[in-house]
Amino acid sequence: MAEFIELLETHAGEPDEGRLDDSVVDVLFEQLGYDSVALLEVLSQIRHQYGIDLAEEILADMKTPRQALHTINELINA
Repeated sequence: MAEFIELLETHAGEPDEGRLDDSVVDVLFEQLGYDSVALLEVLSQIRHQYGIDLAEEILADMKTPRQALHTINELINA
């Protein structure tokens, strides 16, 4: 989670509510102030840094940080 939060803050900016921590795992990205463009930037960084091909279609499954991590981990372990 910490690594994902760092990616969010570095490549999509800090959320409207200040810094992120583990307490926001189930808060909607929209409520945190992140839109789909910000999340696409994070997916792009994950592709670049880890070589994981994340299709843009998975954005629909990524409503919260927990869901994003779950989706990403499923793709890694597939």
